[in-house]
Amino acid sequence: MLRLHGFCQSGNSFKVAFALRAMALPYESVLVDFMNGQTRDAAWRAQTNAMGEAPVLDDGPLRLTQSGVILTHLARKSGRFGGRDEAEQRDVLRWLLFDNHKFTSYFATYRYMLAFAPAAPNPAVLAFLKPRIDIAYGIVDKHLSTREWMVGGAPTIADFSLSGYLFYPANESGIDVAASHPHIGAWLQRLRRIDGWGDPYEVLPGERIAPRWVRPDE
Repeated sequence: MLRLHGFCQSGNSFKVAFALRAMALPYESVLVDFMNGQTRDAAWRAQTNAMGEAPVLDDGPLRLTQSGVILTHLARKSGRFGGRDEAEQRDVLRWLLFDNHKFTSYFATYRYMLAFAPAAPNPAVLAFLKPRIDIAYGIVDKHLSTREWMVGGAPTIADFSLSGYLFYPANESGIDVAASHPHIGAWLQRLRRIDGWGDPYEVLPGERIAPRWVRPDE
């Protein structure tokens, strides 16, 4: 049995849950109590993930961390969503790296500061992050203007990875991505039609939390 350690606010956890469900791979969910500091606990880091992050995937005795590594492992394990040939597999990896470095990282930090951080966000930090989000999202929106999927003619783990944080309510970030980037919006609708998609707050364990801070556009 596969075991996915994660929590419902984590888009990185959702990337893996979406892939597992789309690949029809049975798994067990294990709650990571991130909001109450579990990932900062020395014992949890020693036993579960020294990097102090979710998701974590157990595949028998094998323990994997980092969503890109986990997604690649699952694509190989299932023989699905990994790209049809070597060229597509390289392109999938290229988009996974772009996602983790820019597309998800800027947005996830911005959303966390506005919705879940214990202290009010620093406006200077938000001002630093927002244009970087716009640039990264513009790159993907332009890419999707001429194709239905990120790589090749079918969905891959690149799509699961890049979309991981985009199924959460807009009021958690103050950014309506589908409205501002219509090609991304159409792509998200296609992803919702894949067997196995579900709302992150229904798919992943944990308690939904109301956004804590005022949105930048309010």
